Order: sequence, then structure tokens, then C-alpha cells
Amino acid sequence: MKTIETERLILRQWKISDLEDFFEYAQNELVGPNAGWKPHSSINKSREIIKSFINGEEVYAIELKKTKKVIGSIGIHERCPDPKNRDLKQREIGYVLNPDYWGNGYVPEAVDYLVEYCFKEMGLDIVWSGHFDFNKNSQKVSEKCGFEYRFSKEEILKGLDNKKVTTLYYSKVKNK
Repeated sequence: MKTIETERLILRQWKISDLEDFFEYAQNELVGPNAGWKPHSSINKSREIIKSFINGEEVYAIELKKTKKVIGSIGIHERCPDPKNRDLKQREIGYVLNPDYWGNGYVPEAVDYLVEYCFKEMGLDIVWSGHFDFNKNSQKVSEKCGFEYRFSKEEILKGLDNKKVTTLYYSKVKNK
């Protein structure tokens, strides 16, 4: 996993020492449900998840350069929202941010740099961004970052007790 530095952020591999920062926002009711999972009820749940991040290659910690605090996460997940495009090299970006840092443009900054990395370094053809219809903040990020709306799909979220949701999918295609 390559570290990516932006103007104000460092996107990097998770460390177990990030646990307190992670739990701080993972337990917040405003975070998990917007991403499809329940708020963490204990620091042990956060420890379990952070270990999976450390062992994987898909989820970066979003560290604020100025304070060295982890304020969120951003992932590039191996997913194919549209089966018609299964032959293309693709990933889906997903992110969460500590609500204390909302409204500062951190997520669009991270998304822009990560999309550039996906196209230039990973050689992807298409990058997806999806959000639930009730998550207006993520909709704004997708639009601000130049993703184009493609389609909506009804889905069942197992991580939220089989809640039925509508997911809106956007994509960016590599400029040839």
C-alpha cells in the first residue's frame, strides 16, 4: 500500500496506534449507518476492524497532517456495481469521516488524489462511487469530484439488520 500525500492529508496504512482515533468516529451514530454498518459498541470491535485494515490492501487511514490525527478512512474496494462492465479494471471508492471534521473539504481532497492514483498507478479503467439515497453529504462529494451518476439499485444491508436501501452509483472513466 503506497502512502499518498495531499495538501493537507496523508493517506496511509493503518496502525494499531490509530485505534483511539478510529473508535472516536466509528462509535458515532452519524458515521456507520451512512456507510452500511452499525456504530461500534466497544473499542474491541474497532480493534478487530482495524486489524482487518492492517492485514488488507484496500483501506487507507486519512491522517490530518497538521495534527497527525486520523480523522477518517478511505478505501478502494474490489467491486463491480455494473455487471456490464465486468471486463474493465475497476474499483469502488468508499469513505467515512469523523463528523468533527465535516465541511472542510477533506474527503473531496482525498478522493481526488486517490482517483488519480487509481488511474495512473493502478491502471484502472473506471472508478465507482456509491452512496445511499439518504446520504446527501456523500452525494455532494461525488458531484464535487466529477463523478457522473449512472444508476440506482435497491439493496439489503446485512450490516444494518437487513435494512432495505437505494444505492446511487456514480463513476469516473479514465481519460484515454
